Amino acid sequence: MSKNHRGAGIRSLPAKGRGTCAICGKTDIKVLFEKDIDGKTVKICKFCNANLKNKAMKEARAAKPAAEEAPAEAAE
Repeated sequence: MSKNHRGAGIRSLPAKGRGTCAICGKTDIKVLFEKDIDGKTVKICKFCNANLKNKAMKEARAAKPAAEEAPAEAAE
């Protein structure tokens, strides 16, 4: 089967969704994700978006065990 509609959502965007990533600085890359960075909404590439999500997930995992240990110490 053909894939006629793949990428149809970005064809209407200027330069077909391509530009410069605000984080890594790569040029002529698809910048489809909007993120708030330092109070500004910027467009970033999918690699930087995944990197930000992975960092947030690691921080959440690190904070979770620390939060579980704190009430146990306070109870003693």
